[in-house]
Amino acid sequence: MVSIDEINSFCKRKGLVFPSSEMYGGVAGIFDYGPVGVELKNNIKKEWWNSIVHSHDNVVGMDGSILTNSKVWEASGHVDNFVDLLVECKKCGAKLRADHLIEEILKKPTEGLSSKQLDEIISKNKIRCTECKKGELSSVSEFNLMFKTNIGPSGKEFAFLRPETAQLIFTQFKNIVEVSRMKLPFGIAQIGKAFRNEISPRNFLFRMREFEQMELEFFCHPKKKDECDLFDGVKDVSVNTLTAAEQENGAHKLSKKTISELYKSKLIKSKWHAYWIASRVKWYFDLGIRQENLRIREHVSKELSHYSASTWDIEYNYEFGWKELEGIADRTDFDLQQHAKVSKKDMAIHDEATGEKVVPHVVSEPSVGVDRAFLTFIIDAYNEEEVNGEKRIFLKLNPKLAPVKAAVFPLVNKEGMDKKAEEIYKELKKHFPTFYDDSGSIGRRYRRMDEIGTPFCITIDGQTMQDSTVTLRSRDTLEQQRVKVSELVTKINKTLCA
Repeated sequence: MVSIDEINSFCKRKGLVFPSSEMYGGVAGIFDYGPVGVELKNNIKKEWWNSIVHSHDNVVGMDGSILTNSKVWEASGHVDNFVDLLVECKKCGAKLRADHLIEEILKKPTEGLSSKQLDEIISKNKIRCTECKKGELSSVSEFNLMFKTNIGPSGKEFAFLRPETAQLIFTQFKNIVEVSRMKLPFGIAQIGKAFRNEISPRNFLFRMREFEQMELEFFCHPKKKDECDLFDGVKDVSVNTLTAAEQENGAHKLSKKTISELYKSKLIKSKWHAYWIASRVKWYFDLGIRQENLRIREHVSKELSHYSASTWDIEYNYEFGWKELEGIADRTDFDLQQHAKVSKKDMAIHDEATGEKVVPHVVSEPSVGVDRAFLTFIIDAYNEEEVNGEKRIFLKLNPKLAPVKAAVFPLVNKEGMDKKAEEIYKELKKHFPTFYDDSGSIGRRYRRMDEIGTPFCITIDGQTMQDSTVTLRSRDTLEQQRVKVSELVTKINKTLCA
């Protein structure tokens, strides 16, 4: 598997991602997306939105603010609970995240361990500072991850940059229900920036301080979590699985199970939760993630968030191990009840089916970072092979995600080929993102497009000038075929819409 360092270098070289403000030394955990990267990122968001919102009659969207009243985060529990566990080197002063330090040195999981347990592990194994290599470490302490900022000139009023997008959905819940006239069950989705003051951002885009989230809150009558008319459509989705019981028994061998099996055995406790887990797994598979690289893992009881009745993570097998790609939690009615309690506002809504007022449960909350998904799609699509004695790097991206769908090349810039190529380029560009390149050898131009995942390259040559056909080359198979210019849009669109 390609390393994170190699992917980092590759992304910078190909205009996908750059370190933010690099000319001034940059800031750890903050990145800018280049011309190619922003197209891929936008395509990921588009596919997510289509899958979550446009493909469901009972899901609507919103876009909440980044700055929010501090009481939102007091009610949600973030002020008290949104912390990481920190140790400080007594010699050099370096601040390190305790669980990551143990995982890095001992290669053992630390999910759900308390500060006392982490202290004991550090002491027992005589773990020292990884920065200066010598210093003893302090006792583990809590560090709140939220960014705080002042509002207005007085400095007396303050707010937090949101550490997640979910709470804006809960605070606008009643307004959205009223204007959209949604009936239970229904969902509210959002894509937007979030900020976490990570102790030790690392692994490129995997753990950042500024990132983008895609989240759905799916609300359901608390007594109707098993009334899911969409379940049969995903019940046969099969995925590598690791249950809480298997982890607690020390077993880490994966077994493949269908969503139907997981629901029937009550490992997944409700049909709606099972539906959204299956739907999200299928989304990754449909967009090209290899099935052997993905698994779902049930949270053990000690690592469950304070709001969660049940959580399953979709995990990817990165170079640094199996790690969370997306979390899917059953949040119950925790958030709506908390906001009702603190704001003194009634969060119950009328359920037309039963005629009663009810505070709905969030039966499922699929939540994924756009940047982490971006990184995962790049890693999974990255391929190297030897062709005619030369190394070829290509991104085997699903065409729907590819930043550029087609590239147009004149074989030479004479004999009218360049003008014909520009004509074809301008026509294709009306239909999908297309790139024009007349610099360097054809082989070199092919390689440049392969590296950013362009599915098709089109070459205009002498024969084009005679019979209006072009050479259409496939990124994945390297197959070349003659295609009529008049059929290009239809042929390429057929692949893009598959």
